[in-house]
Amino acid sequence: MNSKLKEKIFESLASVLPLTAIVLLLSITLMPLASGALVLFLFGALLLIVGMGFFTLGADMSMMPMGEGIGVEMSRAKNIGGPLAVCFILGMLITIAEPDLQVLAEQVPAIPNKILIFAVAGGVGLFLMVSQLRILFHIPLAKLLVGLYIVVFALAFLAPADFVPVSFDSGGVTTGPVTVPFIMALGIGMATLRSDRNSREDSFGLIALCSVGPILAVLLLGVFYKPDNALYTPTEVPLVGTTKDAALMFFHAIPEYLHEVAMALVPIVLVFVAFQFWFRRYKRHQLGKIAIGFLFSYIGLSLFLCGVNVGFMPVGQLIGSGIAKSSYAWMLIPIGMVIGYFIVAAEPAVHVLTKQVEEISNGLVTQKMMQNALSIGVCVSVGIAMLRILTGISILWFLIPGYAVAVVLTFFVPHIFTGIAFDSGGVASGPMTATFLLPFAMGACEALGGNIMTDAFGIVAMVAMTPLITIQGMGFLTQMKEKATQRFIQVQLDQLEDDILYFD
Repeated sequence: MNSKLKEKIFESLASVLPLTAIVLLLSITLMPLASGALVLFLFGALLLIVGMGFFTLGADMSMMPMGEGIGVEMSRAKNIGGPLAVCFILGMLITIAEPDLQVLAEQVPAIPNKILIFAVAGGVGLFLMVSQLRILFHIPLAKLLVGLYIVVFALAFLAPADFVPVSFDSGGVTTGPVTVPFIMALGIGMATLRSDRNSREDSFGLIALCSVGPILAVLLLGVFYKPDNALYTPTEVPLVGTTKDAALMFFHAIPEYLHEVAMALVPIVLVFVAFQFWFRRYKRHQLGKIAIGFLFSYIGLSLFLCGVNVGFMPVGQLIGSGIAKSSYAWMLIPIGMVIGYFIVAAEPAVHVLTKQVEEISNGLVTQKMMQNALSIGVCVSVGIAMLRILTGISILWFLIPGYAVAVVLTFFVPHIFTGIAFDSGGVASGPMTATFLLPFAMGACEALGGNIMTDAFGIVAMVAMTPLITIQGMGFLTQMKEKATQRFIQVQLDQLEDDILYFD
């Protein structure tokens, strides 16, 4: 276990190091930072590395086997009512406990927090039920997505303009590090017992559908509540004098994140306890491994969230604000693109996704291929988000054609790439986006005097959208390459056959 933990920590070090180097380079060139803010960032990077190492190992040991086991038992049930009820309850519980949802609720004070949280959680629960029905009745994911996004964009034109970026951001925020490993494994388990050739493809797509629920929920609340506008309270950047002060900030903050993560994991643990009591699926040694995995997940996610919220959030805001106030504000676009390219590798759930994709696709889609496609997608999305901040262009000018291209691609690529792509959108827009890229965008927008709710918000939505195109594009190229290879082999075989006939 020690060797596996070391391996995971070295993987997270390789993921976080490029972003750390970029911030350090900016701090001594374009955007000098106060020593206290830089120390906060470096402390946060250290917690990030250790936390992500613990979390990814813990997810492998606990949430993945648990979610898969529950999915298998649900697919064996003769009466569909029970599994559907379980899906709804699981979706509600996990979403209500997701730490990032609390942050979203605070950003929309025009709607009471509890109403917003329960509406979003209900949306996830409902669409987890839809996911179960899709797998059971072999409904193509592409057809569902076409219909759902037509409804989404129709509602977007009815909702107040300030709520459109927030609603699309909610789709990425609510599929966070707690929900992603569990829901992914649940999908794999639900499709496991099917022996047809589409079972692998149908194991993906749960995160894609569960991301639609929050978007619809926030749009509907915007339509029916009809608030005048959505408000935003800027984050205060703490003043840090010494390294001791920085360490004390993390020390005082860690109990809050230990409590947050405990509240997020307790519902999953209770569901698992009830599941094990009813089905007796796991042996004693397996239960011990799962328990240790939960502990690792708890420690890792607590350290990770403390690191990004205390160390990364203020630095992201300072860098964005500083560049925007300078005479080279246009540099927001290339700098944002470089940060976007590397930051997706630091998302904890991305590591879980890429590993699962490689395993389920039997090596057809490798972790390196996934990482490159995600990095390119997020790079482009952050560039577009910075362009919006500089120009004030409505997000719908990018979301509508972007999703249109993504949906059209679903009819030209292998089905497995569609599920992977739409799942990746929710996974890529995780806590690193919410706590570094979003403050970066807010700092820049505030410095330029823009409308934060319409111009800065929406960056999470852009990060969630572009992987849909890049990963399906990768699938299209892979398919073309395979066809070209098959044609080449066929030509060689035909030539060989002609040669044999000639000599005969």
